[in-house]
Amino acid sequence: VQLQASGGGVVQTGDSLRLSCGISGRTFRNLAVAWFRQAPGKEREFVAGIGRLGNSKFYGDSVKGRFTISSDNAKNTVALEMNGLKPEDTAVYFCAAGGGVITSSTRNPRSYGYWGQGTQVTVSS
Repeated sequence: VQLQASGGGVVQTGDSLRLSCGISGRTFRNLAVAWFRQAPGKEREFVAGIGRLGNSKFYGDSVKGRFTISSDNAKNTVALEMNGLKPEDTAVYFCAAGGGVITSSTRNPRSYGYWGQGTQVTVSS
């Protein structure tokens, strides 16, 4: 399975940004997909997850109400729409995928077997 994250950039506080994760190499319907982020000196943090075929969604507490995860099953992509961005959202954002028992609420990054390369999001104050 290959994952390709894109869409990062430099924005100002309050701006919006849309990240996209393209997935190839395995039937999309068998995978749960999540976004994680990692800021310098911090552990990788769960941001949002979406279940197989978009049947469920789950968000980390710090982004709930501001971020929205969605999937396009025809294009094998998962998007993360980020609104109301804050400086504390600055991080490298990774998309990850996993099969088996992985669900939209699986927060442990070690549970995911497939990772994209990450895309930088910088929010200036």
